[in-house]
Amino acid sequence: MLYYLFEYLEENYSLVGASLFQYISFRSAMAFILSLLFSTIYGKRIINYLQRKQVGESVRDLGLHGQIEKAGTPTMGGLIIIFSTLIPVLLFAQIDNVYIVILLVTTIWMGSIGFVDDYIKIFKKDKDGLKGRFKILGQVTLGLFVGAMLYFHPDVTMKEQLPNEFQYATEEGVPVLFTDAKKSTKTTIPFLKDNELDYSKIISWMGNGMKDFAWIIFIPIVIFIITAVSNGANLTDGIDGLAAGTSAIIVLTLGVFTWVSGNIIFADYLDVMYIPNSGEMTIFIAAFVGALIGFLWYNTFPAQVFMGDTGSLTIGGIIAVLAIAVRKELLIPILAGIFLIENLSVILQVSYFKMTKKKYGVGKRIFKMSPLHHHYQKSGYHESKIVTRFWIIGIMLAVFTIVTLKLR
Repeated sequence: MLYYLFEYLEENYSLVGASLFQYISFRSAMAFILSLLFSTIYGKRIINYLQRKQVGESVRDLGLHGQIEKAGTPTMGGLIIIFSTLIPVLLFAQIDNVYIVILLVTTIWMGSIGFVDDYIKIFKKDKDGLKGRFKILGQVTLGLFVGAMLYFHPDVTMKEQLPNEFQYATEEGVPVLFTDAKKSTKTTIPFLKDNELDYSKIISWMGNGMKDFAWIIFIPIVIFIITAVSNGANLTDGIDGLAAGTSAIIVLTLGVFTWVSGNIIFADYLDVMYIPNSGEMTIFIAAFVGALIGFLWYNTFPAQVFMGDTGSLTIGGIIAVLAIAVRKELLIPILAGIFLIENLSVILQVSYFKMTKKKYGVGKRIFKMSPLHHHYQKSGYHESKIVTRFWIIGIMLAVFTIVTLKLR
């Protein structure tokens, strides 16, 4: 909203300093600062409010060290992350930008699903919370919306870099390095020549006209990614600071991709696809990172608040949508490797237990407990050590993800 106000003041009154709001870098910095301040200052007030309302976590005794002491710790802290993200974005971003609209809908939609889940657990005293089928339905619905918007909306385009022999300069001396903006289903894929994969080619063998039906492939992929990543973030939220810290690393890396892909100069220099209008997402990312870091102020061991499903489902949904929007969704297994191994540890544990119980009559386990972070807790590692080491692995994966862009 401030963007439009200062744009008006600049055009009509040439107000000193108003032109700063034209720059994404300035608005991103302001969004980060405001988000960080809001989450740290008003976060405490939200925690106190949750305590007064007795929105505390009920803990089942799983035999983990320090677990019982956490009973009664306020949950639904994801509200801190949501509010700290939305307020700066509404103030500093162009809210009519298609990518910002998609991210705002994602935040509110996934936050609502998580909120209902937490509400049922806490106030209805139902530990299972929202039924799994309704969670999946909500994720699928969001996936349909995001997939349809990214595929059909006319403002979602990309520009491909012209081969050197086809690059030229206009009469005014302006170099033309990219094609005109066009609709495309191309995405980034590591370890392949040119680092690109076109979803439309998956069905193009069925006939030339089938390229127009690439949404049949694209939208289900979007649904799968949103569901998988949001559930992965949910599983990772098991010990103090793990989900928030890991997510901050992932989102910051996606911020680098967004900044590069949304800037025609950097896109040309690094030889990556240029995505018009996507640079505005940098403001959302800056606010989101500020919210996650501010939340960590209260969520690191010993946690004063838990994010609950209100936070974890929202975080996973946002990460998935950001990755898809900047055409980096196929890098998620590397970038969000922590989420992946947490997911896999649960799948392997449950599958192996059922298989051995059916075969031998007694179920056996691969890990002492799943998700994986609980395995290390059972092995005697302190929460802080587990979280710190997972963060270090997350940083390594983030750096490797960036490096893969040049592996062709």
